[in-house]
Amino acid sequence: MSTEKNLSSPSVSVSGGSSSSTSRYELCKGFNGYDKVLLRNPRGSSAEVYLYGGHVTSWKNERREELLFLSSKATLKPPKAIRGGIPICFPQFGSHGTIDQHGFARNRFWIIDNDPHPFPTNTSNKAFVDLIFKPSEADMKIWPHNFEFRLRVALGPGGELMLTSRIRNTNPEGKPFSFTFAYHTYFSVSDISEVRVEGLETLDYLDNLQKKELFTEQGDALTFESEVDKIYLSTPTKIAILDHEKKRTFELRKDGLPDAVVWNPWEKKAKAMADFGDDEYKHMLCVEAAAVEMPITLKPGEEWKGRLELSTVPSSYCSGQLDPQKVLGGI
Repeated sequence: MSTEKNLSSPSVSVSGGSSSSTSRYELCKGFNGYDKVLLRNPRGSSAEVYLYGGHVTSWKNERREELLFLSSKATLKPPKAIRGGIPICFPQFGSHGTIDQHGFARNRFWIIDNDPHPFPTNTSNKAFVDLIFKPSEADMKIWPHNFEFRLRVALGPGGELMLTSRIRNTNPEGKPFSFTFAYHTYFSVSDISEVRVEGLETLDYLDNLQKKELFTEQGDALTFESEVDKIYLSTPTKIAILDHEKKRTFELRKDGLPDAVVWNPWEKKAKAMADFGDDEYKHMLCVEAAAVEMPITLKPGEEWKGRLELSTVPSSYCSGQLDPQKVLGGI
């Protein structure tokens, strides 16, 4: 039995929720007995979130088709992060700072927040769960700041997946802190050579394969023929990922996250990763809502919010036929 199947297979579950909210979820035992939350909506869509990392590992549409990529070699073995799904990069994205790659939020245990602070959005028709993460003494030695990280993962009535992060500076001594952030989303695609990304044309980007040198994107869309690792700057709030073979378009909408990271390791790096199949690069693409170029700074008591919404629309668009009013139009 593959690790991928184990990571996404529920066992014992109980209903969850709090008296102060309309949260609807099931708390299950997942891979290696670790706790995960299962969200479902009446039309059949679902999402799974492990408490380890506050990590979304599955998002399925009403036809039970998996929309996120999870490596067949992914492991759940702390302190290693899970390869695939939606890892949360905090308080550092990549190597843009002084601590370990992508920070530590993705390899810590979160807890369910049964008394969450009010959210301004209406969640009466959504299955959702609220998680919270606070630093331990060991975390404080790595990154000496007090904070509260509250995460809401919600599944909308149409199957859309929404992640809202709220990070508050709780330093008692009046000390500000700065951080970078990303929702490191791995999308499942049919064939990377048949995928195009629209919404990032003509934008400036930092190329991590060229020592973070600044370039300007050319052409009318992003297509993929080799390794890519770019950070696009000052990006629009909506980005589209067109998968021609599956006739599916992912819509990525974001708020509070000005940058977008695009990554695929391609063949050579895929073979060098122990938790990644040699040919799996063909079936995944990371397009990440992020705040990297300009770190976010919070004074004590201040809170930052970053939101990501993912949805899909049936699509038979060919190259150059994307309807921007339909896919990239207003929310």
